[in-house]
Amino acid sequence: MKILYISQYFPPEMGAPAARVAELSILWTEAGHDVTVLTGFPNHPTGVVPPPYRDRMRHLVARERFNGIDVIRTLLLPLPNRKPYERILNYSSFATSAAGTGMFLSRPDVVIATSPQLLTGITGWWLARWKRVPFILEIRDLWPESLAAVGMGKQKGSLYRTLETVAAFLYRRCDHVVVVTSAFREALTANWSVPPDKISVVENGVDTNLFRPLDSREMRTRLRAEGKFVVSYIGTMGMAQGLETLIEAAERVQACAPGIQFLFVGQGAEKQRIAELVRHKALNNLLFVDQQPREKIPAYIAASDLCLVPLRNSGLFKTVLPTKLLEFMACGKPVIVGVDGLARDMVEDANAGIFVKPQDSSALAGAILHLSRHPELCSALGENGRKYILQKFTRRRTAETYLRVLEEVIGGQLIQATAAA
Repeated sequence: MKILYISQYFPPEMGAPAARVAELSILWTEAGHDVTVLTGFPNHPTGVVPPPYRDRMRHLVARERFNGIDVIRTLLLPLPNRKPYERILNYSSFATSAAGTGMFLSRPDVVIATSPQLLTGITGWWLARWKRVPFILEIRDLWPESLAAVGMGKQKGSLYRTLETVAAFLYRRCDHVVVVTSAFREALTANWSVPPDKISVVENGVDTNLFRPLDSREMRTRLRAEGKFVVSYIGTMGMAQGLETLIEAAERVQACAPGIQFLFVGQGAEKQRIAELVRHKALNNLLFVDQQPREKIPAYIAASDLCLVPLRNSGLFKTVLPTKLLEFMACGKPVIVGVDGLARDMVEDANAGIFVKPQDSSALAGAILHLSRHPELCSALGENGRKYILQKFTRRRTAETYLRVLEEVIGGQLIQATAAA
């Protein structure tokens, strides 16, 4: 099978979208399939293109091999992930450039376009139409609903309405939709009238060979955290996470438990504001570490006694299952999940952590203090989480499920073409 996978994000960029595309593509390649990834030059989230790619970007298009995958990088406008207009320019430049570049690629058997961001779907639809092959729209975030959930767009605003039009067009014109949770499928059926048989659920998975329990001593020494109870947030520092709640909890904890150390690892649009809030509150129990290569993240998780998974208090987030939650559990760490809905259900089903109400800093501080006083409970919760992931959420299992969907979609197209002839 020849697969064209369109994603604006791809390693060396960090984050769940890049990791999902890369890991699925590697597993599909290992299974004997021919995978081409059409992506941009790395610049997310800072807007800075790494030195090895700057000269190559002058040629507009670059080709490379990544673990057996054919990777085509096309020009985009590198901008930081901060303001709405910067995101729009960044997104639209990639979508336009990729549409042109993709026209010159060999004909695949299927085109997959993944969100975020939604404009990539327009690129996928155009290229599938040009190549006359099936088009699969992969939805990892519900757009434009996600914008309203983080306060970036009002439902009656022009940006929201524009994206609403784009989403409606793509849901109608794609051959199939792949979503990452059953709640997404229900939302598309109820709110967008997408037929249930046009939607497949392929849940997120985690590379359990990379994300596994590791020795923590070396990293804890580097962080000067020996003898501390380390509470970590590791991931994107954006508007959706509501990180000010974590800062308020850290302030409460500092007053009564000086042995607890908070660790923030990552980058994002809110990092500067959060760092300024920490300075304003004169907190000395919180350490920031810049974004790290994906292969180093398990070491930071290993250095943690407890991991946090927060999101803002929005009904939309009841439908999501953050990838970082799977990674923390795969590493055998207990979690405090400040996300109601699917994420809460998973943690409680696995008995892998504690749920607290989203954006409730008092409840979060109380849960942190409770777990810091019960190390045996932390160990048990962590072990439960690891077992749960190994049983249900490995990336290999995800890749195999996705392949079956691709085969069914391509097979259906072939049957229709034969009948029409």
